[in-house]
Amino acid sequence: MHRRFRNVRRIGPVNVASYLDRGKNRHLAACTAPRCDFSAEYDSRAAAELAARTHRCSA
Repeated sequence: MHRRFRNVRRIGPVNVASYLDRGKNRHLAACTAPRCDFSAEYDSRAAAELAARTHRCSA
């Protein structure tokens, strides 16, 4: 299944985006740094942005 991301925002090395999944808005935070495997889905945009702001790369 292909997701259509909207409202993409970069906070440091982390991209935060929203998408529609089975009729519900979902939000994703994913780090773009090399060798960092952080990514997580959230029910609220605020939670995804908070995760992006507090993320510290392990790489």
